[in-house]
Amino acid sequence: MSVKIKIILCFCALFIFESNAQVGSSLNKTGTTAAQFLKIGVGPRAIGMGGAYTASADDINAMYWNPAGLSRMYSKEAYFNHVDWIMDVKLDYAGFALDVTDLGTLGAFISVLSMDDMPVRTLQQPQGTGELFSAGSIVIGLSYARNLTEEFSIGFNAKYVGENIWNESAKTFAIDIGTQYVIPFLNEFRLGASISNFGPKMKMNGRDIIQTTTVGSGEGNLINTDLQLDEFELPLLFRIGVAVDAIKTAENRLTIAADAIHPNDNSEYVNAGLEYTWNEIFFIRGGYKSLFEEDGEQGFTLGAGINYRFFDAFKIKIDYAYQDFGRLKNVQYISLGVRF
Repeated sequence: MSVKIKIILCFCALFIFESNAQVGSSLNKTGTTAAQFLKIGVGPRAIGMGGAYTASADDINAMYWNPAGLSRMYSKEAYFNHVDWIMDVKLDYAGFALDVTDLGTLGAFISVLSMDDMPVRTLQQPQGTGELFSAGSIVIGLSYARNLTEEFSIGFNAKYVGENIWNESAKTFAIDIGTQYVIPFLNEFRLGASISNFGPKMKMNGRDIIQTTTVGSGEGNLINTDLQLDEFELPLLFRIGVAVDAIKTAENRLTIAADAIHPNDNSEYVNAGLEYTWNEIFFIRGGYKSLFEEDGEQGFTLGAGINYRFFDAFKIKIDYAYQDFGRLKNVQYISLGVRF
């Protein structure tokens, strides 16, 4: 058995082991991990396909879904993605990647979650103290991917993760690992697997955690004490995906893809989607996200895009996606990319 097949099987075995470890447990772990913004998908192309992108990833968005797919991007690309998330929360993502001959593909990205300032409220002043506080999150990462053979590729992310609310903050570091394999005897059939957000737990620290206590009679002594806060794991995601070009001619391509996802803070679910393109210029996408997820609100997705080349040197990529969120209405994504 070849080394590349063994690596794919190791990912699958780890996925199955983690799934079986929770079989029979009725405990719902929703809300037990930190840095939930890491689970917000990046890129309208992937979202339009229902998030079924582990095996399909072959552009700069692979840095989020499966870093191994970055190795199939044989150019330079700059990318920006903006999302008006739920409840006036905003997510902005920017990335850059380039192919380095004989070395592999290098990339860097930054993602910032932000929201408007909110009034500080207390039990004594429920209408507000006149102060404002903010909350937000950030991830900054570096990526590396390489084709080990024509069929097999592997990729890695190393990233800094930070969250803050008012005077408190938490930070940690994490890694992502991914692989992709094109089965040579099956035309354009691809396998992918990835592990995202593997790293130490996060714990809030800041000046408001320190409290002053008076000990002794009379004026007593002032003693500073720290509140005991829990540590929380990162939202670890195991993804296994398949993709196939069901139709591939000189002008038309239809890709069908499906992913199985095992998170450490929720039930397992499946993403499924497809992408049709004419001449690799106009794109139409559709899919369904989080099938079989327990009490999930995410649903069907739609998307469209255009890739247009200027002066044989630049290719402009504009993509849009719509995602149904059930009782939370919907989320819309838009991105701009420049490949050169």
